[in-house]
Amino acid sequence: MAFCKNCGAQLDQEAKFCTACGQPVETPTSNQTNPQQPQQTIPVGPISFGQRNIALAIILSIVTCGIYGLYWLYKLVDELNEASNNTAGQSGGMVLLLSIVTCGIYELIWLYKAGGLVTTAKSSRNLPVESDSSIIYLLLGLFGFGIVSYALIQNELNKVAEYHGAPKA
Repeated sequence: MAFCKNCGAQLDQEAKFCTACGQPVETPTSNQTNPQQPQQTIPVGPISFGQRNIALAIILSIVTCGIYGLYWLYKLVDELNEASNNTAGQSGGMVLLLSIVTCGIYELIWLYKAGGLVTTAKSSRNLPVESDSSIIYLLLGLFGFGIVSYALIQNELNKVAEYHGAPKA
């Protein structure tokens, strides 16, 4: 049984990337044949989003009684999918709709998934990844601090945007 060297998740035998964190899987044969070969990462292209001012987003969410927070969630989902090359993921509109219909339960599910997407987005660009924040995002959302999760996710997206040279908002 193989395990990811980055996050410790159990891997399928033919897996090329970890399903939990997105790290490329090192195979024993590839490391023995050419130890000087650099580690391959998921190819990344340019991004279409820029950095967002987190304090302004929080203030607008409060002033508009949460309406801007809904827009912010919509944008976070789409930008995180783009940054992590997650083409099969739910769109921002679908996450927003499912969150409203399920009275916030689907938002908790998405917050948990967002931790893995953030890890994938940063590791594919060789940005430092401290740890998988899925549990932190989930617990913050569960205890009513979803806006803090949004701010933490936005901070990570701002780092990805900065990597691509996007201007600060």
